[in-house]
Amino acid sequence: MTSGLSEPPVREREFFGHPRGLATLFGTEMWERFSYYGMRAILVLYLSAPQVRGGMGLSETTAVGVYGVYIASVYLLALAGGWLADRLFGPRRTVLYGASVIMAGHLSMAVPAGGAFVWLGLVLIALGSGMLKPNIAALVGELYRHGDDARRDSGYTLFYMGINLGAFVGIMVVPWLQTGGHWHLAFGAAAAGMAVGLTQYVLGRRHLRGAGEEPDHRLTPEEERRFKRVAGWGLAALAAGLALWALSGTFTVDRFALALTVVTAAVPLAYFVFLFRGSHEITPEERTRLVAYVWLFLAAALFWLIYDQAGSALLLFAKKNTDLDILGYTIPPGWVANSNSIAIVVLAPVFADLFLKAGDRITAPVKFAVGLVLVGLSFVVMSMAASVASDGSRVSILWLLSVYMIQTIGELFLSPAGLSVTNKLSPRAFENQMMGVWYLAIAVGDSIGGQVYRLTTVVPMPVYYLALALAAVAGGLLLLAFARRVHALMADRPAARLAGGAPPA
Repeated sequence: MTSGLSEPPVREREFFGHPRGLATLFGTEMWERFSYYGMRAILVLYLSAPQVRGGMGLSETTAVGVYGVYIASVYLLALAGGWLADRLFGPRRTVLYGASVIMAGHLSMAVPAGGAFVWLGLVLIALGSGMLKPNIAALVGELYRHGDDARRDSGYTLFYMGINLGAFVGIMVVPWLQTGGHWHLAFGAAAAGMAVGLTQYVLGRRHLRGAGEEPDHRLTPEEERRFKRVAGWGLAALAAGLALWALSGTFTVDRFALALTVVTAAVPLAYFVFLFRGSHEITPEERTRLVAYVWLFLAAALFWLIYDQAGSALLLFAKKNTDLDILGYTIPPGWVANSNSIAIVVLAPVFADLFLKAGDRITAPVKFAVGLVLVGLSFVVMSMAASVASDGSRVSILWLLSVYMIQTIGELFLSPAGLSVTNKLSPRAFENQMMGVWYLAIAVGDSIGGQVYRLTTVVPMPVYYLALALAAVAGGLLLLAFARRVHALMADRPAARLAGGAPPA
């Protein structure tokens, strides 16, 4: 798959100055995020709610652990989704299949028939998201000609605004429907949102103008048969292993979450080792650019470890320690996080224009470093809020709003740049899979974050938040110190750049 169309497309109606196909992808991802963030806004509350109130009755630490590995699985499976697009289906069909499986998962969770349907739904949503996420992002990159980096960056920022517009509506609707214990009605709303997104994608695919129709490196018939055999035996072995574990009497939700965390951390490590040591399809220049990408990957993992606690630690803080009464109406705890979505929708066009005008003067490593420092500072504020609430009192909602505002600005520096730089630095033979690798950074951060939350049983909450804050700020400053070097490695001809001096960071 190419990173952009080799010839200028036929002139057609544009979407805010971008190819019309961006509107199709914008809308599809918006509704997928409606379903995802809407459900995420109530998941930990549902898992930890007593069974007499319709919940699952898990402890808070277990619920957060499940949340962490669920979110991690959504992004971990993105690597497999990229491979399926590259080798079997092509990105366009893989997105279609993924959206369909996601909708089935939300429908399963909407069935009020016990925990089995909930676990099945979470598995289906994770599988479908893994198919959809990397490939819809890769399709955005394909809409632009090679070398049109500034316009592509701006397009990704608009795409990111669609993500947050969907998140905003989902977080408003789903927690509101859940009020009073109507958990499965709320899950049904998430299913309806995904159905709208799927319909919109089917109707708007013609605007993609050929992008992603076929896999770039289709398997031969013999390779496809071998893959099906290996996949079949692998799934059978996995099912047998889980069954034996359950029968042994040692299986617990906590241990399963820990095992998935270890797997999540091991997968990107193994994949990078393969890219650097085992693949013969990568050129020396592409391998050098991957060195730069590893720096950015690690920074992103730390960023998401903190940022995605919005759906766990911060959600529980909103429920238990925040005064949610506004003009006599007690808002659902999940609504507080919507300040992030509102800020993204308002600020994304501003940042898109800023980065478009700045061009290469603000490099990707600098954006990552700034984002990491900002998310660290947000947890400094969170530590202060937890200190104020340590006597059991409820604090002003302004504390959480301040945290989300700081995180939003950091997110706008790091996340759109991450999508764009992944598209730019991907080895040609692994473009869709590398979009999956970007999401692996989120998976690693979320899975470790779910386990790190267990520290709250042995250390005070203010100390917990402050420790994570210091780690993020230190990581951001370290990346900033090496930003020029990392940016030099990202150049199309890194050896020549290093010989002539690194460009300004």
